[in-house]
Amino acid sequence: MAGEGGEAVRNKQVIFRDYVSGFPKESAMELRESTMKLRLPEGSNGLLVKNLYLSCDSYMRRRMTKLDVPSYVDSFKPGSPIIGYGVARVLESGHPNFKKGDLLWGFTGWEEYSLITAPETCFKIEHTDVPLSYYTGLLGMPGMTAYAGFFEVCSPKKGETVFISAASGAVGQLVGQFAKLFGCYVVGSAGSKEKVDLLKNKFGFDDALNYKEEVDLDAALKRCFPEGIDIYFENVGGKMLDAVLLNMKIHGRIAGCGMNSLYNLEQPEGIHNLMNLILKRVRMEGFLVFDYYHLYPKFLEMVLPRIKEGKIVCVEDIAKGLEDAPAALIGLFSGHNVGKQVVVVSQE
Repeated sequence: MAGEGGEAVRNKQVIFRDYVSGFPKESAMELRESTMKLRLPEGSNGLLVKNLYLSCDSYMRRRMTKLDVPSYVDSFKPGSPIIGYGVARVLESGHPNFKKGDLLWGFTGWEEYSLITAPETCFKIEHTDVPLSYYTGLLGMPGMTAYAGFFEVCSPKKGETVFISAASGAVGQLVGQFAKLFGCYVVGSAGSKEKVDLLKNKFGFDDALNYKEEVDLDAALKRCFPEGIDIYFENVGGKMLDAVLLNMKIHGRIAGCGMNSLYNLEQPEGIHNLMNLILKRVRMEGFLVFDYYHLYPKFLEMVLPRIKEGKIVCVEDIAKGLEDAPAALIGLFSGHNVGKQVVVVSQE
């Protein structure tokens, strides 16, 4: 029951210090320790949770900037904990959908204990025969993003050619595997030899390229796709998008998921080859995963059996402890991580 008990505990937190322009630094965050009573406020319909795993995601860079236009997520609040997706155990519930001991994934604080005031945005974890950390990636927001972007936005057909940028990241690695299972020809780009090898040898991509070693991206794409690209899963924007536009097939589709190359620029880069959208009748559509969460049960039906059969795999980059969380997040923007970046707060 809300309001009963309530021992005071130390609560380690990662605090957002101030808004960032350009490339972010670890100094934008600091580790603090506060005291928290382990009980819900009287009458609250929220959840008191113990955080187990936290997710580092590239969209969080936008939240480190003071946003003057409406956005799907608000800016972080200086002086308050970083907010992001995570996996947690319920210690006390004021909401009918959750009870003490339940596991969930959704938005939570970068801290040991959190009060979740919008439990309706969280998902109860029903399947615990897979690693719980998967709910920060493969079975959480990145997995749903890959599923919705590929199947719902791109409407793939068997045998089509698929190109994925930032392909070794949390979303890209899954788009590639979904596309291969669907019967497509799949090529990904990444920023190191290690990641290129991972795409081909671990995730089963047909080919992969290291964009940092390609002098001419247009020529590289023509080498990989001599007949053109049917589907481009867009994670980076900038020069890569410009090169892709030159190589799309007629009636191709582009799912706009992210623009990683632009997040840290003071002035965004322009795109020069948009005329190809018209000439080749290409459909480019941006999307947000929030619009597709109603498909989560259908997504689980598809993915869970394939995880157990070993047909879908996940590579995680694990940081241990809140102390390492700022470096883990900043590392995303320089490509330091290999696979889905996860922070372990507490293992059970």
